[in-house]
Amino acid sequence: MMMNRKSLIATLGALSVLMAMTPAADAGNRRDEQDAARRAMLDGQVMPFSMIKRRVDAAVGDATYLGSEFNPSSNRYRLKYVKNGKVVWVDADGRTGDITGWAR
Repeated sequence: MMMNRKSLIATLGALSVLMAMTPAADAGNRRDEQDAARRAMLDGQVMPFSMIKRRVDAAVGDATYLGSEFNPSSNRYRLKYVKNGKVVWVDADGRTGDITGWAR
C-alpha cells in the first residue's frame, strides 16, 4: 500500500513539472511566429499586421478580437474573434490583406 502511494505522489509530481513547462514551450513558439511575421514584413513579403487587422475588423463588425497566428510558409494570418457568443476565425492573405476564408 505504501509503494502505491509513493508511486502516485511521484506521478503527480512529474505531471506538475510537465504542466509547468508547457507555457514556456508555447511562449517560445509564439515568439518564433512573431519573429517570422516581422521578418516577412521587413522583407516586403507581407503588409504590416495593423493594416491587415483594420481590414478584417471592418469586415467582422462588432466582434471582439482575441488574437492571431501567422503562417510563414504561406504568409497568411488567421485572426480569432468572438461574435454573438461564437468563435470566428478569419484567414487573411498577408501580401494583400484580402480575406481568404472564414470558419466558425
